[in-house]
Amino acid sequence: MDQTPARSGRSRAVADLSFSSAEVTMVHGNLGRGGEAQMGGDHAVLDLCVTPRPANARGSFAPDRQPFAALGDIVFVPPGHPLQVRWDGQEPQHSIRCELRGRLARHRFGERMEWTPPRLFAALDIPSQTVRLLLRRLAEEARTPRRDSKLLVGSIATQLTIELCRHFEEIVEETVHGGLAPWRLRVIDERLERDAMPPSLEELAALCSLSVRQLTRGFLGSRGCTVGQYVHHHRLETVKRLLATQESIKQVADAVGFASTSSLAYAFRRATGLTPRQYQQRIWRSQEASQSTRVAVTPVR
Repeated sequence: MDQTPARSGRSRAVADLSFSSAEVTMVHGNLGRGGEAQMGGDHAVLDLCVTPRPANARGSFAPDRQPFAALGDIVFVPPGHPLQVRWDGQEPQHSIRCELRGRLARHRFGERMEWTPPRLFAALDIPSQTVRLLLRRLAEEARTPRRDSKLLVGSIATQLTIELCRHFEEIVEETVHGGLAPWRLRVIDERLERDAMPPSLEELAALCSLSVRQLTRGFLGSRGCTVGQYVHHHRLETVKRLLATQESIKQVADAVGFASTSSLAYAFRRATGLTPRQYQQRIWRSQEASQSTRVAVTPVR
């Protein structure tokens, strides 16, 4: 797998598990403020970022022809389609990276699948909870390999391949019936960025000058997920950003429209495997460690 930084910080792997079916790597790194890198290679790559991605993290598979779009927690890079990544912020990054090397993955992703623009766009943000859980299971095995790890990793790699194929095949089937125009998708994204409170279907449909039915069908065809799933994912991304800067979980819950801290905790733990407080403490520890490292290497003038 190739990841060539143009302007970035350092990263290191802290645990690896490598078999013919898949390679699993735990990547820890400190990104410089603003940077650019390329992800991709001869095999399909999945990257699950377990910390918030840096501010304005975005990517494009064809930067000379297509604009950059926001990256989700889970990014998929097909073989032979390098992803150009850019960011503006400066935060410690921790991710689970899986390179799918098996025969099934090579055939499905490298030979059989047609990587159309809608599919490549959808690869920038995989909203599947199943894929998330499978990647976390691979990470557990990478940290503490045991007997029959090879069999387990091969089985999970096959499940990931099938889940991803189904995901991308559904996108093209829906797109045949028509998706949303790029300006309508941009209007939806701008609304989500402008106000942390989740919008209703009626509000988004009015902004797009569509009926609710037209909006829901077209959105599924363009993004490969429902409007509700997309809004929920964006809502949790906002929660992550707020948790990194605010101490009060109640304030975060109020800001994004959760009825209570318990409802926020339930939704957040279901998506990430951590409570909001656990996630917040992990981020703060990473920030403190990063600051300590910078202080330690500052030359004396």
